[in-house]
Amino acid sequence: MLAKIKGATLSGITAEIIEIEVGLLGGLPSFQIVGLADKTIDESKERINLAIKSIGAKPPNKINARVIVNLSPADIKKEGSHLDLPIALAFLYASKQIKSLPSDILFLGELGLDGKLKKIRGALPIVLKAGQYFKAVVVPQDNKKEIQFIKDIDIYCCEDLQEIIDFLEEKRSFSPLSPEPFKTTTDPTNTLSDFSFIIINDYILQGIILSAIGKHNLLLYGPPGTGKTLIAHNLVNLLPDLNYEESLEVSSIYSALGLLQDQLITKPVLRNPHHSSSATAILGGGKEAKPGEVTLSHRGVLFFDELPEFRRDILEGIREPLETEEIVIARAKKTIKYPASFLFVGAYNPCPCGYYGDEQIECKCTIAEINKYQKKISGPILDRIDIYLYVPRINSEKILSFKENNLNQIKTKIIETVEKMQYRYRKENFKYNSKIPVKALKTYCKLDTASENFLKKAIDAYRLSLRSVHKILKLARTIADYNDQENIKLEHLSQALQYKLSTN
Repeated sequence: MLAKIKGATLSGITAEIIEIEVGLLGGLPSFQIVGLADKTIDESKERINLAIKSIGAKPPNKINARVIVNLSPADIKKEGSHLDLPIALAFLYASKQIKSLPSDILFLGELGLDGKLKKIRGALPIVLKAGQYFKAVVVPQDNKKEIQFIKDIDIYCCEDLQEIIDFLEEKRSFSPLSPEPFKTTTDPTNTLSDFSFIIINDYILQGIILSAIGKHNLLLYGPPGTGKTLIAHNLVNLLPDLNYEESLEVSSIYSALGLLQDQLITKPVLRNPHHSSSATAILGGGKEAKPGEVTLSHRGVLFFDELPEFRRDILEGIREPLETEEIVIARAKKTIKYPASFLFVGAYNPCPCGYYGDEQIECKCTIAEINKYQKKISGPILDRIDIYLYVPRINSEKILSFKENNLNQIKTKIIETVEKMQYRYRKENFKYNSKIPVKALKTYCKLDTASENFLKKAIDAYRLSLRSVHKILKLARTIADYNDQENIKLEHLSQALQYKLSTN
């Protein structure tokens, strides 16, 4: 007898629906799994044998037949423990030990030796995809918290194999999971941050705020100990919370990699890889073409501290995702496209000793050492930066007379401005000023005659690249939004130029 059932596995962070066929043939007892299965799936044979035995049924190694399991499509590599449960159920049906095996339900789960269902990674992206093809999905109870917000499919959370068999044979009544309402913390007072205590001037503060509003890439430089790293670490707290779709998107990435902590991610994440990290760790890749830090920072902040210390291939490698908001990992047998839409923040000292240009501490570096250090950051990378901020040393008077920043007021202003901005782009496929495509610049970044003449003179005087001009216009749009202005004015354009000018 042939049994068919649907399961799922992961390819990178993408769910793949797998059809499982189980057939019995005459001959000596054996248990074979075919269809490009990895070591984890091949080892599932022993887990399945003992799990089935634990419920009092005959396992594959105790029947007088060859058990053949085929995983289709055969040309897709299957990995992980997701298929334990559907393989076990298909065998029980093929060996006539259960009477029902529905085709419109997706089954997921790793089996313990006692028949218990164990938590799997990637439940969230798999259940989201299952909603497009199935009326229901069965998952382990331990995955409940990460999928309880999904509304488009009936979800049954089960404890063990026997419970699922009772469910299929209607021996017990089961109710699907009731979807929980999606909640985010939009109250600025709930944001825990050290930003209130960072000592910076108004010019730097406004640059940080503009970066948070329009998702403009930010570069901080200055002497050691002036707060560059602290600013970068707390910038993520100024960003608005993720909406439902963004939260599912980011949480799915972390779920697929086994990094999700039992609940949806509702706030933008900060990723801060060390400069000794490999290109594979940051950009993604390796034998299995796994995602890297640029994907883990999706919808959040990617922070490179000590920017010149990062390897050249890594710095050049982030140029593409900074423009396209995605990264393509190509290998001999497959090519995978991962999302990589992040706010990039870099920080560095102006020279190896850190005190070049400092008015109080003498720099000990030679001119050759300074030039070599600064040239580690290429022109194309600097060209992709919107806001360039020098963070100077703070004198004793400012430290002792420091007044705490009103973080609540700052966060409220940012949220209000972002909401107005996103309402303007409600019919577009982008949401932030930094993402305005070139073809839409004339629509959303209109200039009056005085502003156009000013920009022409700036282009010739500072030899601005076309990309720099576009970034200046987008930043000017954010400055106008921040000042509650419908149109870009000359002062907005000149301020945008000032923030960008140091990168050229």
